Amino acid sequence: MPGIPLTVVETPQFLRQAEDVWSEAERQEFVDYIARNPEVGDLIPDTGGIRKVRWRRQGMGKRGGVRVIYFYHNPVTPLFLLMVYAKAVREDVAPEVKKALAEFAARIKRAARG
Repeated sequence: MPGIPLTVVETPQFLRQAEDVWSEAERQEFVDYIARNPEVGDLIPDTGGIRKVRWRRQGMGKRGGVRVIYFYHNPVTPLFLLMVYAKAVREDVAPEVKKALAEFAARIKRAARG
């Protein structure tokens, strides 16, 4: 695995949603992976740097994966896991959610500047 692992913050919403789609071992496997590969996800337009990555689920086949929404700003700021959902439940992030995600990203960037 490349890179030095980042600090990863799992938000309460992410943890609640993760319980519905992953085992504890699957969740930890993803956290370990994303901590070392923070730029792997695609940037979501109009969100200030929020990313979305596809991830597998054991025994679910190609269409049974999940989408993880997260924010990575830089190597000294923690990576924030914000949402996870099954692809079958939702494909895209709703406009009102994008707006809230953009506001979150802006707050973290301001805090990182000090």
